[in-house]
Amino acid sequence: MGCYKRLSTGGRLLAETSGTSETSGTFKLSSMNRRRFLRSSALTFGALTLAQQKIFAAMFADPWKIKMLRNDVGVFTEKGGTIAFLLSKKGIVVVDSQFPEQSQHLIDELKKQSDHPFELLINTHHHGDHTAGNISFKGIVKHVLAHENSLKNQRNVAVAQKTEDKQLYPDQTFGKTWSEKIGKEKISLQYYGTGHTDGDAIIHFEHANIVHMGDLMFNRRHPFVDRSAGASVKSWITVLETTASQFSNDTIFVFGHAADGYDVTGKVDDLKAFSEYLGKMLNFVDGEIKAGKTKDEVLKTTELPFETQWKGDGLQRPLQAAYEELTAK
Repeated sequence: MGCYKRLSTGGRLLAETSGTSETSGTFKLSSMNRRRFLRSSALTFGALTLAQQKIFAAMFADPWKIKMLRNDVGVFTEKGGTIAFLLSKKGIVVVDSQFPEQSQHLIDELKKQSDHPFELLINTHHHGDHTAGNISFKGIVKHVLAHENSLKNQRNVAVAQKTEDKQLYPDQTFGKTWSEKIGKEKISLQYYGTGHTDGDAIIHFEHANIVHMGDLMFNRRHPFVDRSAGASVKSWITVLETTASQFSNDTIFVFGHAADGYDVTGKVDDLKAFSEYLGKMLNFVDGEIKAGKTKDEVLKTTELPFETQWKGDGLQRPLQAAYEELTAK
């Protein structure tokens, strides 16, 4: 597995106006001033200690990372849900789009690697950290694809938040399955039922044997369960078990999110571990309900009473979703 050589040097020193910025305590330099700064700084770089050089280099590092996985399929991470992409001679395919600024970073980087058009943008589901960046693809991508419920949810949220003008909605949807060959790669989409939302698609790059799970996979991070969009912990467990049964140990899975210190890619055993965590968490909440605990009492839980790698902040999210699901009439 290799990484693209980063040809851009934008990073945290964003090309805008000269002077200082209030963001993150870093500078924003104009392109001309930045080039002058780099030339003058290079003269003194060699005089710095190794530790100082690392700090200096980090100041100019791009805030995003691009990593190739297998067969022209790679991942992009910056802010929001993990993006996957395919660089095909028949066109570029992108899965998820994060936010407008981040998706523009991705577009700029991919254009440096390929002069082929953007053929398809796929959304794993409707949440803003996966679809807000769709708008950057307006006018440059041929089609946007998602599950039919994802489109429904995206429209509902945009209408409620009055952000319809900031959306690029899917112009193609599917129900259960979808597949198409793009160049040497065949891309297949599956819908196994309600999970993180009621519109989560699983995207399989068949030739590369890479599967993007979207937010059906939170790697060692407590998940968000969007009951307002039809989520179900019980069904989510079934979806994970079904998915795990369809693929082999050779399959690379791309996860929507990962806790600090964990990767956004993994293997089928990670799906099984997440399914086991959800099952034990659901059983724990069920036991608390049967013991007469109120929702507020359950939400005071700070640590799950079983061995798990899912720890840290955000435990109340799945606890609340589980409680509401189990007590729903």
